[in-house]
Amino acid sequence: MLKSVKSVKEQLDPNNLPKHIAVIMDGNGRWAKQQGFVDRIFGHRNALKAVKEAIEGCAEIGVKYLTLYAFSTENWNRPKAEVDALMMLLISALKDELEDMKKNNVRLDTIGAIDTLPESSQRVLRSAIEETKDNTGVVVILALSYSGKWDIITAAKKLAEQVKNGEIAIDDINEQLFEQSLDTKGIPNPDLMIRTGGDHRISNFMLWQLAYSELYIFEELFWPDFRREHLFEAILNYQERERRFGKTSEQIKKPINA
Repeated sequence: MLKSVKSVKEQLDPNNLPKHIAVIMDGNGRWAKQQGFVDRIFGHRNALKAVKEAIEGCAEIGVKYLTLYAFSTENWNRPKAEVDALMMLLISALKDELEDMKKNNVRLDTIGAIDTLPESSQRVLRSAIEETKDNTGVVVILALSYSGKWDIITAAKKLAEQVKNGEIAIDDINEQLFEQSLDTKGIPNPDLMIRTGGDHRISNFMLWQLAYSELYIFEELFWPDFRREHLFEAILNYQERERRFGKTSEQIKKPINA
């Protein structure tokens, strides 16, 4: 049984917090079905509480970036009624939460092919980003009409265009330059990726950026039931891991001046 919010939070090391947490918010449809509802959108509506808990939890302990996989490029293939409902839900959620975001010093940002969203969704999204741009607290990044493959292909096209125009040489292309061409330019790669719903895959999410992220899967928890104690549980588990980035344990533990 999960411990209380306070007891889990008290165990966290404030000096070893992930700077950036990415979340695959999975299980909304299954949650709705579990509750006896045929319409999947019921699960999406009830997921807003979980989003708020995740944001407030990150702000409470000092996590700087939180990326939420809100709508993938593949999600456009879902039934039109569900897609339309999700777009309307995005608009209403942004409008409802804008004042709280401003009051709580939350800065909103986004990644993805935003120009493929309905114009009404784009307008409300860009307005919320503009109104929170000077906030200095947790940065909440909504991944909308986003996929890792789209991000990498878009970056490759940008670099190819620069080579074509003589702005860079092929040999100039390295990891650093490629990262500067991704939609996440200027954002640190996630230290921790959380997924609810029990599936053990990253579902075309931030394929480049997640290369060395620690993964934490909630096996039986659907996203609408996610609360800040679950966030703290995942972070506590993260802090118990040894991040080696291809090195050996001995190298990681070796004193700097040794």
